[in-house]
Amino acid sequence: MSDPRLVQVLAAVRAITPVDEREQASIERLEREITRLEAPFDEAADPVHLTASGFVVGTRGTVLHRHRRLGIWVQPGGHVDPGEWPAAAARRETTEETGLEVMHPPEGPLLLHVDCHLGPRDHTHLDLRFVLLSGDADPTPPPGESPEVRWCTYREAAELCDPSLVAALSRLEETWLRHEPRWRAIVEEMSSGGST
Repeated sequence: MSDPRLVQVLAAVRAITPVDEREQASIERLEREITRLEAPFDEAADPVHLTASGFVVGTRGTVLHRHRRLGIWVQPGGHVDPGEWPAAAARRETTEETGLEVMHPPEGPLLLHVDCHLGPRDHTHLDLRFVLLSGDADPTPPPGESPEVRWCTYREAAELCDPSLVAALSRLEETWLRHEPRWRAIVEEMSSGGST
């Protein structure tokens, strides 16, 4: 395993306490697939590959979008570009799909959840889900991205999202509440146009 990104991914994944049986199975599959795949970040190398997504949090709750191809409400995310670190991909994809300015928490990238699921074109995504902070601006997705993007309270998100996401959203809300005083100050500064 010569790619330092894989070493970091495996360490972060192994530090997660699974929120449910689905996440436990996803972690086990990700660990198996990483050893099998020659290029686990490359979507063209194998129909099974790593992806990255962002759970956006702020004073308004969290952000979901209706996936253009799958038609379900999920967090923004996508493929990892060549040489890109997964946490950077989560941030880039989130900004590209929502138009929101987002950042990783001040403690550094926080891998919150792992999920293996079918994606478009019969691909299987080994999705690494990171927490991202954002001010209270409304999403402004660019042309070509899903126009259905919105802030939701955690309750609204749990009712709207794909059922496989509910347990992860519960963990996301707990994480926000645990870090709220510090993270709230950061997202409020982002909302007022300040730089963090």
